[in-house]
Amino acid sequence: MSRSPTVDVQTFINEHPFSPFQWLVFATCFVIVLLDGFDTAAIGFIAPSLLGEWGLAKPALAPVLSAALFGLACGALVCGPLSDRLGRRAMLIGAVLLFGLACIASAFAGSIGQLTVLRFVTGIGLGAAMPNAVTMMGEYCPDRRRATIINLMFCGFPLGAALGGFLAAWMIPHLGWRSVLVLGGVTPLVLCVPPLLRLPESVRYMVANGQPVERIRAALVRISADAAEASAFSMTETAPQTGRKGLGVVLSPVYLVGSLMLWVAYFMGLVIFYASINWMPILLKDAGLPPAHATLIAALFPLGGVGAVLCGALMDRFNANRIIAACYVLTALSVGLIGQAAGDVGALVVVVFVAGVLMNTAQSSMPALAAAFYPTEGRGTGVAWMLGIGRFGGIAGSFLVAELTRRHFTFGGIFATVAVAGLIAGVALLLKQIAQPHTAGAAPTASGSFGH
Repeated sequence: MSRSPTVDVQTFINEHPFSPFQWLVFATCFVIVLLDGFDTAAIGFIAPSLLGEWGLAKPALAPVLSAALFGLACGALVCGPLSDRLGRRAMLIGAVLLFGLACIASAFAGSIGQLTVLRFVTGIGLGAAMPNAVTMMGEYCPDRRRATIINLMFCGFPLGAALGGFLAAWMIPHLGWRSVLVLGGVTPLVLCVPPLLRLPESVRYMVANGQPVERIRAALVRISADAAEASAFSMTETAPQTGRKGLGVVLSPVYLVGSLMLWVAYFMGLVIFYASINWMPILLKDAGLPPAHATLIAALFPLGGVGAVLCGALMDRFNANRIIAACYVLTALSVGLIGQAAGDVGALVVVVFVAGVLMNTAQSSMPALAAAFYPTEGRGTGVAWMLGIGRFGGIAGSFLVAELTRRHFTFGGIFATVAVAGLIAGVALLLKQIAQPHTAGAAPTASGSFGH
């Protein structure tokens, strides 16, 4: 039987139902994101045990608590360009092996110094894994469902953080704090590495890099047997082409403004997230709430997975820049209202929950926005650098509130100041839309054709 003419890989993905193979890609990436959430939260749950076992003062925990954040930033910044040169699959396998083995090694640390170094290495692995999971999933998604599926995948992060809390609460009294880190290291090696070894490279990456047509066909056949008849494969890109790769795409004149605005928006979002997560229990307690109430109310803030899925569906139907910008502006308004509700517990519960849903919705939607913004040749770097630079916003958020309290800002003044970050993020995305309106939809341009 003669083979059919050239097949466009994205058109092929768009026209066929979401297959069991694509659900396998989703499940693998979802577990990676879930384990990122688990590991990020776990160190906070084991911190009291570290104080007791090693006889430390609270300030001594600062390096170990922040080491993973610095590692996450470094891992993302380094892995992005490597992903666009070496491939998504190789970077994902390497990243999962690194953070799994480093997390297991952390369980056997004999001092706070050793644990700090190992947490930094764990962070590098996690920082490399997250953006590659986004990129791999995005390149196997149909256009009409990309934002919804990536946002659904990102629901794994808060789920993993919550799971870390529940498991740590049971494991630490029964098995000790080291058991939490062993679990956090063994799980990715068991659940993620085997499926990753069986997954092919991203088809879009293979076409963009001129890899053998047999490999591309073998990957697409797992979506639909219709691909078996193809003799060659091509790819269309809705984003403008630069003729460059990796960081050259991200910093090229046509993408530079959009890249900067993505960095600003994600950075400012994490300023709000970490300022709230790290300081809200203390600030609510200082505002007169009983410690138990302060902790419970603050725990409402990280929720919001359902909101992210809804936002993804809206992004797939309407202008994604404006949808997320609106979420950031509403986040700013609700965070500002937290500062005005300290005297009313009922109102405080509602406002904190709403602020958390809006914040998590906006922040969880950013990776899908970045994945859709860049062409295949720069997608890995673009997503990774946004996530990496954004991590410094988390560090800045914690220091911001510390400085505001040192300057004796009121409860309302602190939250009003933090809320400004949401307005900046919203404006940044609107500026991105003005500078690069092609992200709202443009005529596709051909990019590469490979066959026998």
